Amino acid sequence: MLSEAKDTSELMVDLGYAALFFADPAMAEEVDELEERLTSLVHEMRAICVLAGRSPRDADEMAGVLGIVSAIERMGGAAVDVARIVTHRLGIPNALVADLADAEEVSHRVRVRADSAMAHRRLSDLELPTEVGMRVVALRRGKEWSIDPDGDEVLLPNDVLITRGPGGGIVELRDLAGAPEWRAGMLEEDTAITDLDRAVDVLVEMKNISEVAVGLAYSAVLFNDQGLAAEVNHLEDRLDEMKERLEVWVLRSAADTLDPSALRGLLHLGQAAEEIGDAAQAMVWLVEMGEEIHPVLAYAFGESDEIIVRVPVAPGSPLDGKTLAEANLELETGFYLLAIRRGGRYLYRPRGRARLEGGDALIAAGPPEGYARLAELCGFRLVDDEETGETELVPVGATASPAS
Repeated sequence: MLSEAKDTSELMVDLGYAALFFADPAMAEEVDELEERLTSLVHEMRAICVLAGRSPRDADEMAGVLGIVSAIERMGGAAVDVARIVTHRLGIPNALVADLADAEEVSHRVRVRADSAMAHRRLSDLELPTEVGMRVVALRRGKEWSIDPDGDEVLLPNDVLITRGPGGGIVELRDLAGAPEWRAGMLEEDTAITDLDRAVDVLVEMKNISEVAVGLAYSAVLFNDQGLAAEVNHLEDRLDEMKERLEVWVLRSAADTLDPSALRGLLHLGQAAEEIGDAAQAMVWLVEMGEEIHPVLAYAFGESDEIIVRVPVAPGSPLDGKTLAEANLELETGFYLLAIRRGGRYLYRPRGRARLEGGDALIAAGPPEGYARLAELCGFRLVDDEETGETELVPVGATASPAS
């Protein structure tokens, strides 16, 4: 349930921002439906945690799990706030929508038609990631949701697919699904608004930082890493400062328009981004305090839709000396970098010009099936330990341990 709740909350955030970008009320309504699912999961997990506390030690460990559950719930709540900017028509300048279009990945919602090329076919046979660049992250059939459906899932007419990938793949995806031609809608904007560039820049940066903070928070808990926890706190402090700057720029912009109500969406979006950062900070409290991390947390985060891994870069490996732009990890492996650890310090949200070096450690999130390729590029191969069931990184050319 923890794994499903994590994936659901992250999907809600993706869909909330996608609804904003595409001005799509239907996509925003999907966020509300997912909120019901997340609320049910959170209630069940809290009940299980209470039942599991049979001793003071059990209760102490379960308190940590409950803290993570509450943080995940806060993320979902922030996603709902983002979606309501669309459903309640709070107003977003077109300049912000244009900036969001620069995202490398977008989320999209499409319904499978009965006479389409998708109907009655398995997901694996469609090969959507390679054919159109979009991958299915969730499927809704009636009122039932399937998060991260496997390749054996047979698509039926009226299934609703939530996909993620480059925006250029949307046209081909809709063609395969038999959906009508689609064009991105634009939110209404008061033509009297003149210059919101600084407010928009701050807000886009807040969105990016809040998402990175969540990824690093999950990593900090998974690896019980106080350095990563400190980075999450640093990012949350930056979000607080940026929210104050955002409010100043929005208020100044309001003086230039006859109807400042059209700017309410910016303030709501800034609040949601800060709330996501606060949720990330709440997750790392256990790590900061040196509390024991319950094994269920590591298991859940390792079994989710997107796994988080730490892989060292071996000297002489294919990635040694390459810039991130040259490595193109997202295309090669499906993983995106959350941070690079170098010399005891973390470089978070590394850009394309960052050059990797032997001895670096990559903190990355992505699909389980891309882990082997990422390890290979870093100079390692994955070996399953038959006794423990865990995966071991073995340098290329080395012999695995006898237990493997």
